Amino acid sequence: HSGLVIRIGLTGGIGAGKSTVAQTFIAHGAYHIDADKIAREVVARGTPGLAQLVEAFGEDVLDADGGLDRPALAAKAFVSDDSRKLLNSITHPLIGARTQELTDAAPDDAIVLHDVPLLVEGRMAPFYHLVVMVHTDEDVRLRRLVELRGMDADDARQRIAAQATDEQRHAVADVWLDNSGTPDDLAAAALAVWEERLVPFRDNVAARRAVEPSLDDTADDPESSKLGARLVNRLWALVGGGAQAVAHTATSSAADHPTRPIPELTVTVADLTAADALAEPLAAGGFPPVESDDPQVRLHGSADPGRGALVRVRPAD
Repeated sequence: HSGLVIRIGLTGGIGAGKSTVAQTFIAHGAYHIDADKIAREVVARGTPGLAQLVEAFGEDVLDADGGLDRPALAAKAFVSDDSRKLLNSITHPLIGARTQELTDAAPDDAIVLHDVPLLVEGRMAPFYHLVVMVHTDEDVRLRRLVELRGMDADDARQRIAAQATDEQRHAVADVWLDNSGTPDDLAAAALAVWEERLVPFRDNVAARRAVEPSLDDTADDPESSKLGARLVNRLWALVGGGAQAVAHTATSSAADHPTRPIPELTVTVADLTAADALAEPLAAGGFPPVESDDPQVRLHGSADPGRGALVRVRPAD
């Protein structure tokens, strides 16, 4: 890709209402990649993935039609850490390759929507430009699962308990959509995020344009430590081996919005050549270059209209 697309991670606990948000984004042009669908596709009947599972776990993971018998596989794969690791070592590379294939096929100016139920649990948040979290209180989710999906109450409780906590979700969420109202309320909130944040973000990344943070976005977590930590992880994902250190070094306030924290981050590199080599990966990842007063520092801003940031890329002393 030409580095013009932005990747959005969409997640939320089981029964939170994620599909309503996904449908809203897709209706307005999001390029949808469904992680659950891919996980099913790569082990469908007749695939090399299914053959690998049979080789690893035996013929009795197949149903009468030669497809995957999921409960039978679960009974074998989730009995120990080793068997679960074996399962993951087969499925994860296949899912990753198919996801990359679909991402590469997206149009150049796409907003790629990656719909991932276990995004938090899989520690995938840093690899997105932005993470959208759909949230509903646990008791409401439990009621929905039992009443609307016909799940057994104990089973539903176990499924909820096995997923990330609200605190873990807050730590990675850039946008927090509360679904305690009606589906229409949620769709309206999702549309506002699409129009006010995602589309301008995509356009800013394409234009390599940094923004002054002005959007009064209550979905953004006001705790600067969480925001700083989130950006540190995202920068590491972008610069990889090209940096020696990434740190959240300070927090200032937007001039027109004193309560909004603007994290200042420092990426330490070997020399200015290394700093210049990071300019394009950072810009494609949502941190375009901006003018710097100091010839020994390369400065980057944020292309996300809902979140200001200042990133200094400097050689080690």
